[in-house]
Amino acid sequence: MNDLPPAGADANANADADEESGADSLARALQQVERSIAAASGLADLMQVSRASQALTQRLVEQVPAAEALTRMISALNDALTRRVIQISSAETKLGTVRWCWISLGSEGRQEQTLSSDQDNGLIFAGGGTAAAARALLLPLARRINDTLDACGFPLCQGQVMASNPQWCLSAAEWRDQFGRWIIDGDPQALLNASIFFDLRALYGEESMAHQLAGWLAQEASQNRRFLYQMAANALRRASPLGLLRRFAVEKGGQFGGTIDLKQNGATLFVDAARIYGLASGGGASNTADRLRQALGAHRLHPSDVEGWIKAFYVIQMLRLKHQHRSYTGATQMHNHVDPNHLAAPERQSLIDALRQATRLQQRLELDYPGAR
Repeated sequence: MNDLPPAGADANANADADEESGADSLARALQQVERSIAAASGLADLMQVSRASQALTQRLVEQVPAAEALTRMISALNDALTRRVIQISSAETKLGTVRWCWISLGSEGRQEQTLSSDQDNGLIFAGGGTAAAARALLLPLARRINDTLDACGFPLCQGQVMASNPQWCLSAAEWRDQFGRWIIDGDPQALLNASIFFDLRALYGEESMAHQLAGWLAQEASQNRRFLYQMAANALRRASPLGLLRRFAVEKGGQFGGTIDLKQNGATLFVDAARIYGLASGGGASNTADRLRQALGAHRLHPSDVEGWIKAFYVIQMLRLKHQHRSYTGATQMHNHVDPNHLAAPERQSLIDALRQATRLQQRLELDYPGAR
């Protein structure tokens, strides 16, 4: 009896080999970019390696099917480049006894950057005499870092949420005072700031300063039920863009009429709810999936719910990345607005299912914070 391979075995073997070869090629490309970042010694090198990193990011979108892994890879590349910018920019700076930590905020702090993200960062410091004296030393350095990051493809924040803004270059005590005021006030501006600054993550320097601040913040927020209610009310002002009979509630007019904003009316529904559950659990996680898992570990949420919400969140994130990638390859402006009629049938169904999960998450939030809507 001949031991013949089953029909299609050669094709399957070739497909597996091609997949492995593609994964190996991608891994080698990642290692090469990481080595180039580490070897960069000036602005010209940084700009060159930034272009290589951006090109690799586009490849990642094409070849990495898991959205959570993909967004963390993009974040890791951005982190590595940002750290090298900071290292080079601060090498000749004399700061005396000032200790400092560069922090990432917003989507960068959550490790959820897409292909179109601007800068959101700040500085925590201690020592160096008075806070004003230390700030005077740090602000020129922060400006160099922000400008270099801008030159490397990370646009300056239009809202000035950057370390070079004196408002966000603060001592550890000043940060605690600022967060404390936002928690106590709970007004619309405080809630808006919370949606950016409460997603802080240490990136460079004395990282323990950021860890301590995040731990203090989680403890303070978890003990202030009124503030969590205000955050829940703010989160519930946005509704999932689903209408009746499997129809989408699209924008009615303007530049993006007929579309859905996958960021503001998709991903943000999960981000805002997860932030509340993460803070209520007293944990210091900043990533959306990690916050939901943290709430699960604190027995605030059910495992099957958390699994469904995380999966849905990353469905939307992947749609955002693919849409931005298509804009990039077509040399058009990247944004988050998608016409659901232009989606392939499987993508359209996946988006419907993901938005239904967003509705379920908001319903759970309303149950936990009754009267917030």
